[in-house]
Amino acid sequence: MCVGAGRAARVTKWPEKTLFNAPFPAPASLSSFSLHSLQEGGDQSEEEPREPSQAGGMGTLWSQESTPEERLPMEGSRPWAVAKRVLTAIQVLGLLLCFSVLLFYIFQNCGPRPCETSVCLDLRDHYLASGNTSVAPCTDFFGFACGRVKGTYNSFQELATKNKNRLRRILEARNSWYSGSGEEKAFQFYNSCMDTRAIEAAGTGPLRQVIEELGGWRISGNWTSLNFNRTLRLLMSQYGHFPFFRAYLGPHPASPHTPVIQIDQPEFDVPLKQDQEQKTYAQIFREYLTYLNQLGTLLGGDPHEVQQHASMSLSMTSQLFQFLRPLEQRRAQGKLFQMVTIDQLKEIAPAIDWLSCLQATFTPMSLSPSQSLVVHDVEYLKNMSQLVEEMLLNQRDFLQSHMILGLVETLSPALDSQFQKARRKLSQKLRELTEQPPMRARPRWMKCVEDTGTFFEPTLAALFVREAFDPSTRSAAMELFTAIRDALITRLRNLPWMNEETQNMAQDKVAQLQVEMGASEWALKPELARQEYRDIQLGPNFLQSVLSCVRSLQARIVQSFLQPCPQHRWKVSPWEVNAYYSISDHVVVFPAGLLQPPFFHPGYPRAVNFGAAGSIMAHELLHIFYQLLLPGGCPACDTHALQEALLCLKRHYAAFPLPSGTWGGDSLTFLENAADVGGLAIALQAYSKRLLWHRGETVLPRLDLSPQQIFFRSYAQMP
Repeated sequence: MCVGAGRAARVTKWPEKTLFNAPFPAPASLSSFSLHSLQEGGDQSEEEPREPSQAGGMGTLWSQESTPEERLPMEGSRPWAVAKRVLTAIQVLGLLLCFSVLLFYIFQNCGPRPCETSVCLDLRDHYLASGNTSVAPCTDFFGFACGRVKGTYNSFQELATKNKNRLRRILEARNSWYSGSGEEKAFQFYNSCMDTRAIEAAGTGPLRQVIEELGGWRISGNWTSLNFNRTLRLLMSQYGHFPFFRAYLGPHPASPHTPVIQIDQPEFDVPLKQDQEQKTYAQIFREYLTYLNQLGTLLGGDPHEVQQHASMSLSMTSQLFQFLRPLEQRRAQGKLFQMVTIDQLKEIAPAIDWLSCLQATFTPMSLSPSQSLVVHDVEYLKNMSQLVEEMLLNQRDFLQSHMILGLVETLSPALDSQFQKARRKLSQKLRELTEQPPMRARPRWMKCVEDTGTFFEPTLAALFVREAFDPSTRSAAMELFTAIRDALITRLRNLPWMNEETQNMAQDKVAQLQVEMGASEWALKPELARQEYRDIQLGPNFLQSVLSCVRSLQARIVQSFLQPCPQHRWKVSPWEVNAYYSISDHVVVFPAGLLQPPFFHPGYPRAVNFGAAGSIMAHELLHIFYQLLLPGGCPACDTHALQEALLCLKRHYAAFPLPSGTWGGDSLTFLENAADVGGLAIALQAYSKRLLWHRGETVLPRLDLSPQQIFFRSYAQMP
């Protein structure tokens, strides 16, 4: 769907007049010359009397033998006036013919020519396939442009799938790589993921081995009561599983470039909400209990024993969920970022051996009891610790089963088809209960491509950019960005609600902005692709390969935060379709996966690139000024003029109905709407200037669309 969830629908009319169909004015010099000539021919003196010739008539007069002067008609005579009029008419007709030929040449060579290249023909076919010609464009433009007759169309999702298909082709191509290189390991991992026959043959054996390393569980009848914190430490450091809280490295609240360990609420696999109806809540728990029973049974547990332990695990999940406090509440109370030391955290939640667990997880960091941490929900950690202590006293075996069941859920994508079927069935039931549309079955290759991209991102980044974003494409994208940035600066100078000081400040921020396109320089260093994965050991089964990759990825993340990084750390992979603006680094990022057809191509008509990719670029640039639009965000601005402009925008969006189940009244959605409208205006301004100064624009063949109409047609492709 062209209008994404949470945003209002947009309506845009066709331009009534294009640059290329304006009438061509007649030259003033031609009109004055013609009038002057005619006046000369009609303002002659009276004719003098002559003697008639012997033969009579004009022809005999011109055939008499006489001097040249005598052969010419005398000035003022009637024949002279007629001849002069004829000559003048011939001159006028000749000039008109010359001008007609000149105009034809100008329009033929400077007007929009059809682009007949393969990329343009593919784009034309894409427009025809994605649109709905049964809808009148002036009534519902976005429905006409990208509302397929059956269902809806999301160009971002389609492009993301195309990019993954490209990665698939790269990974399935037959190449010979250096032994032990990142390329070789990435290809081996992908192939082992696609080898479902070997995964089926291994069955539950690899997972049972993991459970035994963790001390087993009562369900299997083979359980060793190990130290709780030892098991938790192994789960966090060796398996990437955090059953009671999340721990990760992130930017320090006061110093964005300083990494600090963050302790946050856990992520529950059960889709629970604070305001959920009791009936729906109970139905979700029943479905989830059925799923946990299936997991325990697949691992050879006694059905009665499995039922008991699954029920206790789900009961503990429910209690932990009740301890959570909403994000808005913590922010309002000023408790979203609380700085504590590891020693202080030990006093807050004594059930957890924080120093031991965190040191194992964030090796090679050197931690001490005085190490500062950021805690996002202190009250949750207090209550969680009390619950764990109670279960350690009376139900230690159930606590172990709760942790093991959570690990099995985490690792299920790497297991055989029985676990996959159980998971798909649960997802389908939960989506029905939460009134979400059914999720389409995803092919195996897509999951394998995603996992390979996660574990071997630097390697796949280099391979993807090499094929999909060559230097000429990057150069064209940078040229487009420069035009958009210049148009924004021009627009800032003319905003009525900004005073001169604010305008200068805004222009300086735009001028100082850094832009990164394609992929980060860090990801494209060839030596990283060969040296980063020395700790990855693939085999002897796919599950062990996944676990080795999980440990390697965690170590690389920690190492990257410990090393000084003068450049921005990308938040997206190069093949993703999400652009973003980083406030802390003042940099805007456009990944190579976004600057692809149908949004961008160096061979497209400029209208296409400005309408889609140009609008996206302008949208991200406007994120720089979000703070100015918030209440009190611009004290030096003309508050009255700014509020009038914001009110006008709110009224504009309020006139359009929102899709069912979406809400567009929050401040973030409003800011995004402002960036949408502003981005479109800036991109159109940049494109119009481009048309004035650069000739050779093209159009898509046999669509009967002017350049301006193609601009809006391209803009409509964005959700």
